[in-house]
Amino acid sequence: MAAPLTLLLVVAVTIRAALYRSSLAEVIAERVEVVSPITAWKRVIEGLALLDLGVSPYSGDVFHETPLVIYLFHFLVDYAEITFMLADVISAIALYLAVKEYNKQVVRKKQKFALEADRYPQDCLELIRSPKEMLYIPLKVAMFYLLNPFTILSCVAKSTCGLNNAVISLFILTTIKGNALLSAVFLCLATYQSIYPLTLCAPAMLYLMQRQYIPVNYRRASFWWFVVQYLFMYLGSLFVLICLSFFLLGSWDYLPSVYGFILSVPDLTPNIGLFWYFFAEMFEHFRLFFLCVFQINVFFYTVPLSIKLKDHPVFLMFMQLAVISIFKSYPTVGDIALYMALLPVWSHLHRFLRNIFLVSCVLLACSVLFPVLWHLWIYAGSANSNFYYAITLLFNVAQILLVSDYFYAFLRREHHLIHGLYLKKKDGSEATLVLK
Repeated sequence: MAAPLTLLLVVAVTIRAALYRSSLAEVIAERVEVVSPITAWKRVIEGLALLDLGVSPYSGDVFHETPLVIYLFHFLVDYAEITFMLADVISAIALYLAVKEYNKQVVRKKQKFALEADRYPQDCLELIRSPKEMLYIPLKVAMFYLLNPFTILSCVAKSTCGLNNAVISLFILTTIKGNALLSAVFLCLATYQSIYPLTLCAPAMLYLMQRQYIPVNYRRASFWWFVVQYLFMYLGSLFVLICLSFFLLGSWDYLPSVYGFILSVPDLTPNIGLFWYFFAEMFEHFRLFFLCVFQINVFFYTVPLSIKLKDHPVFLMFMQLAVISIFKSYPTVGDIALYMALLPVWSHLHRFLRNIFLVSCVLLACSVLFPVLWHLWIYAGSANSNFYYAITLLFNVAQILLVSDYFYAFLRREHHLIHGLYLKKKDGSEATLVLK
């Protein structure tokens, strides 16, 4: 599989290099769907200019990236294109290796153990995944990430979202490999970048716990001891990063400029998220209440999803990535590309999906209509912000339908694996499965 992956990497890098040299690069870098007030490259350049002048990059209201990012590009600004291409390559390879390892564990441990213990009903054996059908899934994941137009646009725009995706991909890899220390460190880096990956703590700890053999009599005590250990590594790494940022800048100015900016959403520049239009129309005395309501969405679903999917932490990780990309305050298409790259991992759920064709068409149509309605609103003057926000709402509804459809399909397959594929009523007639 090394040759196809190498060819894929060469093609992906060639496409990005060609677009960097084209006239489209400047246009893409200005698209509000591709960059946000946090991840825009031109804001990084402004921050670097202030830093070179001896002024804090956080003294104004332009730069909102983390201190480590600006100091990284302080040395690599002349190699920015290579840096972003390398970030995409690292993301793809990390996801490739992570999925490959996960598939090995599914086949060799989980399915093999269940089959040997005769846990599956005879009529649902066709739902069991074979090693042959799982062989090319890691390559498909890498291809879905590298050749996704959303990822390509994000890379060409030099959006710092690509760096965050690389860190999260490395977190997924180290978690699935079972390395608790590196998992905590990369999760800390991702949280340091944008706060929201904090919710990935739950699937990481669940997965790492399930990889370890724990005697039944000590399971509860061992679980809480492991939670304490993981949180200590995670919070310790986060403390080190925050202190390092302080020593680099000599002040705490970055805290309100980065994390305060993400949570309070003062910049209402249009994007593909749910915040900007709603808060542009909001009465000021209601703002704090609805801000808390909107922000809590990212964190609220973590507990019920963790309870429901406690035995399936990798799928929980996928769900959490999707929730973050939908409900974060300043989303871009680069965030969406990360969780969509993992869709081939769940290809065995296709027989249970209900709305995949409709949702795919809606997502494709919305992606095309974004620049059209933006042009009609900003340049032609024949439309207004309602048109653009309407397509934004439809795009996010389609994402929610996509994720909920996969969630339904996953739960239905698990139900069939326990109770059989062809369910019967007490009178022997065929039963209909309704999940509530």
